[in-house]
Amino acid sequence: MDLGIQDKVAIVTGSARGLGAATARRLAEEGAKVVVTDVLAEQAEATAEALRAAGLTARAVIADITKAAEVQRLVDETVEAFGGVHILVNNAGFPRDKYLVKMSEEDWDLVIQVMLKGAFLATKAVMPHMIEQGWGRVINISSRAHLGNPTQANYSAAKAGLIGMAKALAIEEGRYGVTVNCIAPGFMETEMVQALPTYEAIKERAVQMQPIKRVGQPADIANAVAFLASERAGFITGEVLHVTGGRYG
Repeated sequence: MDLGIQDKVAIVTGSARGLGAATARRLAEEGAKVVVTDVLAEQAEATAEALRAAGLTARAVIADITKAAEVQRLVDETVEAFGGVHILVNNAGFPRDKYLVKMSEEDWDLVIQVMLKGAFLATKAVMPHMIEQGWGRVINISSRAHLGNPTQANYSAAKAGLIGMAKALAIEEGRYGVTVNCIAPGFMETEMVQALPTYEAIKERAVQMQPIKRVGQPADIANAVAFLASERAGFITGEVLHVTGGRYG
């Protein structure tokens, strides 16, 4: 299926590794020109280089998406390199899990700033370009955790916030040919998750609770992003696509 994103320009935040790296690769395989951006400089450069080695079009721009000036530089460099920006995937984020009574203010602030403020700054920076060209796709990577998880008040709040923001912007920006959607992954087998000391126990519990009895892979999310970024999804906006193997609770 031709997704219609050949030569479109995509920024994927938090794409040095994991879901973001898989998403960057999938979009590049569909012909998009991809900007890999992260604070992990060496890994971001390596991810972009691996895409180029595969004959795909990519570059790395190192930026802290919690800082407005760095986000604007990211967008400016993208436009200078590739001539525009059409697709934004707000993927950057990480957990700082603790029960509320043990959660520090720093634990709360870091998670909210990277996931929610970062998505706000990145979307605000790309939106003028999308409005001017009359075409755009913003895809927020939320989580099944938007429904609530113990020890994840900060993470769940940020992921739920991404959904609220997407629904508001879908109404606000639709008149300009810009769609805004969310993907809510379930349990995914990424390097970050595999490094957790409780990985095996979390994996076993997740699979038990899913109708589809396998672990989610980064490619599952990357494929969903590619669809929502495509011409085929041009009449879909303000939606949340759960990629969870059927698990909601």
